[in-house]
Amino acid sequence: MLGALTDKMQGLLARLSGKHKLTEENIAEAASEVRLALLEADVNYGVVKDLVKQIKQKALGDKVLKSVTPGQQFIKLVHDELVELMGGAEAPLDLSQKPTIIMMCGLQGSGKTTQCAKLARYFTKTNAARKPLLVACDLQRPAAITQLQILGESIKVPVFTMEGEKNPLKVAKQALEYAKKEEYDLLIVDTAGRLHVDEAMMEELAQLHTLLSPHHVLFVANAGTGQEAPNVAAQFNAKVPITGSILTMLDGNTRGGAAISIRHITGKPLLFEGIGEKIDDIQIFNPRSMADRILGMGDTINLVKKAQEHIDEDEAKKLEKKIRSASFTYEDYLSQIQTVKKMGSLKSLLGMLPGMKGLSDIDIDDKEFFKVEAIIQSMTPDERSEKTELSPSRRRRVAQGSGNSLEAVNKLVKSFKQAKQFFKNMPNLKQLQKMMGGSPLWH
Repeated sequence: MLGALTDKMQGLLARLSGKHKLTEENIAEAASEVRLALLEADVNYGVVKDLVKQIKQKALGDKVLKSVTPGQQFIKLVHDELVELMGGAEAPLDLSQKPTIIMMCGLQGSGKTTQCAKLARYFTKTNAARKPLLVACDLQRPAAITQLQILGESIKVPVFTMEGEKNPLKVAKQALEYAKKEEYDLLIVDTAGRLHVDEAMMEELAQLHTLLSPHHVLFVANAGTGQEAPNVAAQFNAKVPITGSILTMLDGNTRGGAAISIRHITGKPLLFEGIGEKIDDIQIFNPRSMADRILGMGDTINLVKKAQEHIDEDEAKKLEKKIRSASFTYEDYLSQIQTVKKMGSLKSLLGMLPGMKGLSDIDIDDKEFFKVEAIIQSMTPDERSEKTELSPSRRRRVAQGSGNSLEAVNKLVKSFKQAKQFFKNMPNLKQLQKMMGGSPLWH
């Protein structure tokens, strides 16, 4: 996402980082380039104007002009202003009410129905005791109810529907009564996609809002909508006060200006972002993470979150000890591969590391990476734990069993032994400290 914007920003910042001195002239030039890059990314014109004005004012201050590293200081300034523009920090969603009612709204085709299920999945993942109910109030689109039912079934969350009913107000009223009776603690209401210029449809949305008195009204914005997205959000907000937004399609080739504009225009926080098509591809919107990505600094914030979600701290410490003592086994290797698979594709994970954006242009095939998994799984338990050596005949059997060539098996065994030898020969921390004259490594 935001590929062109990131490329332009990185080019500008690379040129600035080599400057030993910032002047009014090169600050004005840099600010102009920032302005052009943001406008080309479909960031709202008014937002760009305000942002660039702030950057220029602060960059022309004594602190930046007299900075030891003025180029880096300007980069930090752009970063900080982007973070502030998008809200400053993550905005938590209060779910303390029982039941908490979340009503979704947005344009036709923005992805509301899918986001309903993604939210339900997200909230049950973060709290297994939560009891959500999806409510099908989109009675305009023929396949909307069926789609929500299929999604609900896939995440084991029930969907409230009223067969044959054409009035979404009746569905909403019955769903609310049912939820209270059955003690559901979270209602996520899917509404019909509508054009903001369709007065009748907007009035229906307002009536639903009056009936449900939702705790949260979330506007679902497709990141590809461009400059129009924040204006549409503002018009929805005027009809039914929205409490926040969800950005979808951020994984595509969209210009992504909505991500930067929408919070400034509406004054309401960006809460979540859709990052893929899978039901788990949703995460809390973090302004600092987005600013990092825009400036090509990777996404270590969400990478750490993924790691914390999938990696057990105690197991990680045990593995670290094994690596230090060169006693790790094929079983340990297999466990790490399976953990990485849960976190996402290897290409996407590497792309989240600072300075690794270029990998998005390289064809990294996860099939090659996971070929190792099939080979290890074809070994016996004793072979995996290295109690038994892999003989030539066994290597041929493992190759056949895993659907790989003998060459691939031999390559794995060789690289595994080399890795163990490397860690075996590597001095431990105390030896390294002694070699460095007794001073701690981090000095």
